[in-house]
Amino acid sequence: MEIYAFILLSLLAIATSIGTVLNRSAVNSALFMVLHLLTLAGLYLLLRAQFLAIIQVIVYAGAIMVLFLFVIMLLNVEEEENIIKNTRFGFIGAFMVGALLLGQVVYSLLGLAGILPELSGQAEAIGTVEAIGDVMFTVYLMPLQVTAILLTSAVVGAMMIAEFTHADGTHQDVIEHAPEDQVEEGTS
Repeated sequence: MEIYAFILLSLLAIATSIGTVLNRSAVNSALFMVLHLLTLAGLYLLLRAQFLAIIQVIVYAGAIMVLFLFVIMLLNVEEEENIIKNTRFGFIGAFMVGALLLGQVVYSLLGLAGILPELSGQAEAIGTVEAIGDVMFTVYLMPLQVTAILLTSAVVGAMMIAEFTHADGTHQDVIEHAPEDQVEEGTS
């Protein structure tokens, strides 16, 4: 069964990557890229790397692609309004829910029939969040803390450098932009 899932996900990954490159519409190309990232998450699940699959969906298919879509929508407003008006989201949603339910039914039937393979104890523990967290907070604790301090100092530095520009063109520091009652409370 795993080989069939691998072949299906591999073909979908190839098809969605070709759709991403060859599509003329930027929004459709970005949506093909989201589907490609989801198929990669499915391949990670086949490799028993649950943590990587969840990160793939949350970070790449979720946050970064939403950012891409916002930028695309802001750059091509008139063209994208026609795409949104002509798209039937009900049919797309119904298809996705139907595909999800079909997959669950097939998986349940295969589980009841005993066709799904048994996993060894070591294979189940390799890509789990617990195994990654254990290694991250024991072996790689120092690099993790250095990275956290570096990112925090970068955010603080960006806030210190940031300036606020008035309508008349004059610049004002972020701290000076705070309301007077907050500045007085902070200094007292």
